[in-house]
Amino acid sequence: MEPSVDRSTIWPYVGGEPGPFHYARDGHPVGVEAERALGELEGGDALLFPSGMGAATAVVLALLEPGQTIALAQDAYYGTGVLLHELERWGLRHVLFDQTGPPPPEVDLVWVEAPSNPFLTMPDLEAAAAHPSLVLCDATAATPVNLRPLEHGCDLVLHSATKYLGGHHDVLLGAVVAKRADHAARLHEFRTRSGIVAAPDAAWLLLRGLQTLEARVRRQGETAAELASRLGRHDRTSAVRYPGFGGLVSFDVASGEAARRVEIATRVIVNATSLGGVVSTMESRYRWEGARVPEGLLRLSVGLEPLDELWADLEQALEQG
Repeated sequence: MEPSVDRSTIWPYVGGEPGPFHYARDGHPVGVEAERALGELEGGDALLFPSGMGAATAVVLALLEPGQTIALAQDAYYGTGVLLHELERWGLRHVLFDQTGPPPPEVDLVWVEAPSNPFLTMPDLEAAAAHPSLVLCDATAATPVNLRPLEHGCDLVLHSATKYLGGHHDVLLGAVVAKRADHAARLHEFRTRSGIVAAPDAAWLLLRGLQTLEARVRRQGETAAELASRLGRHDRTSAVRYPGFGGLVSFDVASGEAARRVEIATRVIVNATSLGGVVSTMESRYRWEGARVPEGLLRLSVGLEPLDELWADLEQALEQG
């Protein structure tokens, strides 16, 4: 049973001194319990943030210094690159690299994504772990059900918990899980000082989502694997991408115009952004990412609807393309 939502912002001192909880910016009961549960799943110390991008920002600002360089997987989530461009004014540099091979030398943080969004490549985690710098793996799309990056030599795991960990398209939340206690302590210190703090209600929704995480992710993966196989045989698709696990599939149709027709023709699959929920969503990524992706690329996040319903919906929508 998850704890009740305690929305207090203050708690009485104990014998004139701060107790386990005293001010919500430093920590609150349901947040601590959610962090414990996620940390247990990942095998490290977890900290919650109000969004995935908030978590990413905290990592960079808390653990790096002006003049240092991040090696970012070139096909990682486009928003990560946008964030790092924004932080260039603070003297932080980043370079792009092919995560299927070794990271470049002389960088201070290696940032990989497993699998990448929306190209769904997998990083060479062995090569990344051999690098002398810190290694962060964004495992949003994998979840600890399919991958525990700390066991593969990574120092930090990042999640947009808005996606699979929450799982119901009703919570905005991020998380970082640290292998080392000193990294966790520094992130906690930075979070308290900066106020990038997750609220109790969001933490409670994460606890609810974690209770069904494995059942959801296993089912989504089974359906996605079959849909990827069928899409690969369909005469209206090309370049179907699926990493072999998880609920994300991306595929190309003939053009941007065709992608637009397909995405608005679905009846079961919702034409919306984001991913990882119990309801399937699909969208053209060109609207957000531009020339970084093919104009005809569609990203499909598979939910919990019956396989045959989803396939029938995709078939009729593809005919519109």
